[in-house]
Amino acid sequence: QVQLVESGGGLVQAGGSLRLSCVASGGSFASYAMGWFRQAPGKERKFVATVTWNDGTYYAESVKGRFTISRDTAKNTVYLQMHNLKPEDTAVYYCAADVRRRVASTTLEYDYWGQGTQVTVSS
Repeated sequence: QVQLVESGGGLVQAGGSLRLSCVASGGSFASYAMGWFRQAPGKERKFVATVTWNDGTYYAESVKGRFTISRDTAKNTVYLQMHNLKPEDTAVYYCAADVRRRVASTTLEYDYWGQGTQVTVSS
């Protein structure tokens, strides 16, 4: 059983930066695709970014050029560095793991989920 624990959320002003972390345990982290999703109040959970088992990265159009996903296999950790944050980035951010070797950008493709971390961007 894979467990994912996110951290790093908080309140930030528009234009600011945050770095989210997600520590994985109980599985083969290096072979998984790891993704970040976000869910605003009353809205569906949406894809933000993913890093594949061989370090390919893919982003939602809305965050390209502002967010960077990366992984540290020695620490079983995936990061989401967020710059130039906007009020519309406000959401609960979730880390997820996909045990298959593929590019995955939908919630149904991911097998394990963290509990989420709140990011609030004030205008």
